[in-house]
Amino acid sequence: MSINAGDTAWVLMSAALVLLMTPGLALFYGGMVRAKSVINMMLMSLISIAVVSMIWALYGYSVAFGDSGSSIIGSITSGNLGGLVNAVTNNDGPHPIPALAFSTFQLTFAIITVALISGAIADRAKFSAWTLFVAVWTTLVYLPVAHWVFDLGRVVDGRTYGEGILAAHGLLDFAGGTAVEVNAGIAGLAMAVVLGPRIGFKREPMRPHSIPLVIIGAGLLWFGWFGFNAGSALGANGLAAVVLTNTQMAGAAGIGGWLLVELRRDGRPTGLGAASGAVAGLVAITPACGYVTPLGAIGIGLIAGALSSFAIGLKYRFNYDDSLDLVGVHLVGGIWGTLAIGLLGTRLVNAAGANGLLHGGGFSLLNKQALGVLVVLVYSLVMTTIIGKAIDRTIGFRITRDAEIEGVDFTEHAETAYELDSRTGAGSYLSTHHGQGNRP
Repeated sequence: MSINAGDTAWVLMSAALVLLMTPGLALFYGGMVRAKSVINMMLMSLISIAVVSMIWALYGYSVAFGDSGSSIIGSITSGNLGGLVNAVTNNDGPHPIPALAFSTFQLTFAIITVALISGAIADRAKFSAWTLFVAVWTTLVYLPVAHWVFDLGRVVDGRTYGEGILAAHGLLDFAGGTAVEVNAGIAGLAMAVVLGPRIGFKREPMRPHSIPLVIIGAGLLWFGWFGFNAGSALGANGLAAVVLTNTQMAGAAGIGGWLLVELRRDGRPTGLGAASGAVAGLVAITPACGYVTPLGAIGIGLIAGALSSFAIGLKYRFNYDDSLDLVGVHLVGGIWGTLAIGLLGTRLVNAAGANGLLHGGGFSLLNKQALGVLVVLVYSLVMTTIIGKAIDRTIGFRITRDAEIEGVDFTEHAETAYELDSRTGAGSYLSTHHGQGNRP
């Protein structure tokens, strides 16, 4: 079976685009934290690339997409990538592509998913504990969920592989609303509870130290999201064009939805709000991008921006310190986008999809979407809590109070993000910022 060169090129390019999202996330998150936490925040994303890549090569791809005859888990073998050399796959698509291209594309999804969780525990996590968490969480949470959602039934070298349990049940998730956004969002909530709030939470200002970094990071995320979503078509085709268009429309509408709420609530729009609104719209369209029209994508993005803008305030009401609003943006946006398919989905866009409630499909699809969200929510919440508590009770997950006040960059990495005085180096940083609480 010969490969399709155009489809292969698009999947390879999409893998590169999605990988770029993790450095983009590092900038986005890095700008949102205080100056004494920038390096640690960025390294939490970068170490995710290293750890998850090694896991993927050893057993990750096999667990997520291997043939075990089970809809619950893939094949638990090692050295699986070696067997993919010269193999081809279609992953339920019309044309074959190299299996390694598909595998590397999926690897980049695994990386960004666990990296997202770091935003919920900014400023207070041991780097060693985070690195261990990345390995364990990827193995026990992400890989099984990816099998349930993303394994659509594939043909590899003429052999048919089965579907994951949620995909077989009828869950529609084009690019990761459940496996990525809901999964990471609820995991972030669990870890924020396990570690507890930052010192000064709700009492002292904890402003982003660099809005320009936030905006640059959001721009890189948006750029990479075209690969994230349109690459999931696994081909250079008409569906990929619709998905790319939907991604753009939802991101733009997300800005509008967020800023409208800011204008009404606060009286002025903000750069942080615009960047966050774009991400909220992109999050929400991720599961729905291959099943709705561009007009539907605008509606999804607009509502996502508004919902997330309201939702970020929930942490103050319920007293959980989700440092960088992972719950408000990714969990809320992921749930909304997944459920929106049950309302706005149409087979006119994708014959492999289904009609939602507003297109004459009744409640059947909406019920399937809700069940998929619930399953991922419960599994990820329970497993993440167990993993987080186990690490905390063994090697300890949270840095000491003194280290947190001094700054996680200096205490964990012996570095500072900005050289404020070349004569004294780090000492200048500490003398300048020590005692100023959480002001940037």
